[in-house]
Amino acid sequence: MKTLTKTDKIAYLFLILVFGLGIYFANTNLQYFDDVYTKEDGFVEYGTSFLLFCSSALLFWRFIKFFSKKKILWKIGILGMALVFLFGAGEEISWGQRIFKVESSEYFLENNAQGETNLHNMVVDGKKINKIIFSQLLTAVLVLYLLITPFLYRKFKPIKKLADSFAIPIVKWHQTIAFLICTGLLIFMGSDRKWELYELAFGVIFLLIFLNPFNKKIYSVNL
Repeated sequence: MKTLTKTDKIAYLFLILVFGLGIYFANTNLQYFDDVYTKEDGFVEYGTSFLLFCSSALLFWRFIKFFSKKKILWKIGILGMALVFLFGAGEEISWGQRIFKVESSEYFLENNAQGETNLHNMVVDGKKINKIIFSQLLTAVLVLYLLITPFLYRKFKPIKKLADSFAIPIVKWHQTIAFLICTGLLIFMGSDRKWELYELAFGVIFLLIFLNPFNKKIYSVNL
């Protein structure tokens, strides 16, 4: 526990509470779990979007702060990640469509599984993009990033140099363990809505990674 910051402890306690209640409701009142606890436009979905936006804002702030002091590869890396997380935050809430009560265009009504203005629910040749890209591809990326990259970074100097050059934050092992635990807890929730909690865990843990990565020196002027 000595390696955990106060922010880490608060975040992990939050995840314990959220997943604990999720498991309880999923096994005692599935309708409440689906229609209230993990519903569309609920605290879980908005929480995920907010956390992704916080990660994006943090990265944009660092990009601006160190713009004149860092090399081009560092700028490309951190700007790219900031844009990806901004995109994720927007997609999570369909870019505020339901908040501002904006009607979808005819194209999205015909080609989006939920009739919303977003990309991850688009259907191409009868297949949801969400399943192809945002599930399968993202799973492969997470395995590479959370399990393989930390090991390679610690063992091979060329990998270390490449990651630092592109401002790629390397996870601490407790962050990897937290993600694996959240993954394992999904088996105790028999509802497809459980993935909303998983996305929330993604938002929490990645914000922790950006705040305090193993290679925190990438956010200093000395690198």
